[in-house]
Amino acid sequence: MKTIDLRSDTVTLPSQEIRDAISNAKLGDDVFQEDPNVNLLESEAALIAGKEAALLVPSGTMGNLISFLVHCQRGTEAILGNKSHTFVYEAGGISAMGGIHSHQLQNSDEGMIDIDLIKNAIRKDNVHFPVTSLISLENTHNMCYGSPVSKDYIDEVATIAKNNKLKLHIDGARIFNATVKLNIELKKLIEHVDSVTFCLSKGLACPIGSVICGTQEFINQARRMRKVLGGGMRQAGIIASAGLVAFKNMNNQISLDHDNAQKLADGINQIDDLSIDYDKVKTNILYFKLKSNSISSEQFLSEMNAKGVLFFEVSPNKYRLVTHYGITKEDIDYTLNTFKKVLSK
Repeated sequence: MKTIDLRSDTVTLPSQEIRDAISNAKLGDDVFQEDPNVNLLESEAALIAGKEAALLVPSGTMGNLISFLVHCQRGTEAILGNKSHTFVYEAGGISAMGGIHSHQLQNSDEGMIDIDLIKNAIRKDNVHFPVTSLISLENTHNMCYGSPVSKDYIDEVATIAKNNKLKLHIDGARIFNATVKLNIELKKLIEHVDSVTFCLSKGLACPIGSVICGTQEFINQARRMRKVLGGGMRQAGIIASAGLVAFKNMNNQISLDHDNAQKLADGINQIDDLSIDYDKVKTNILYFKLKSNSISSEQFLSEMNAKGVLFFEVSPNKYRLVTHYGITKEDIDYTLNTFKKVLSK
């Protein structure tokens, strides 16, 4: 029986083309900046993002942490969403490692923070307050229905940052899902942003790695910080070669992932015992609820898992499904039919 793993797009396995690229990669020592594939990946990533330079790092969590550490001095404050990945899922790293005070503001269901809340959160120059150094946004926003955040909104926040001499960082782990949905080039979407991270895994289906993009000076400091955190890698071309393949193929695959998520949402919307906020399904992430009282959450998950469909309960009676490379239209049909069979008991 095939396992249909909808827990996350982190579970993707590399294509044969990616595996071949890894096997045939020309390698060098990246700490010495001598790995040809890493150098090429960083050059191409910077070009795609419209930034001066880029840096390969092992993970998105490290990429965000490095960005915060470069932008913020110890004891200063960063403004970010209360549902942001950096605040919720990164083990408090910005505080533990950087001594950075986080100021969490309410995220809307669309992944945004009210503009007036951001303006009012910026600290006045007062000895009692930490100095505000950074604003951080997430795009697409994982916990907010996988919502893509528009260029107009990012530009408005960038203007606030510039007027207050702050930096603006984008946690773009799934930012190519945003560019595909919004039909905009990455460099245009983030043209007024100081730094961005994006994952090579997840929607790009590479086995490991993330990239940070920004100014040359920012990346110079980020490279030093990467070394401090133990993220300096040696023959990292095996990672970079996978990323180079993904850059060529990502838009088509991400579009397919979005189509599959929509097909999944369409089907769930027609199942009486399930509830979904249909209009909020924008990219490859969807959330739904169980309406039936005839089956417990534990039994529901257990029976679905036993039939080869894996997913999470992210909070009481709230479930997340994520489409990605390796999930087919036939898998979506099987998942929907399995929902019906399990719930019909």
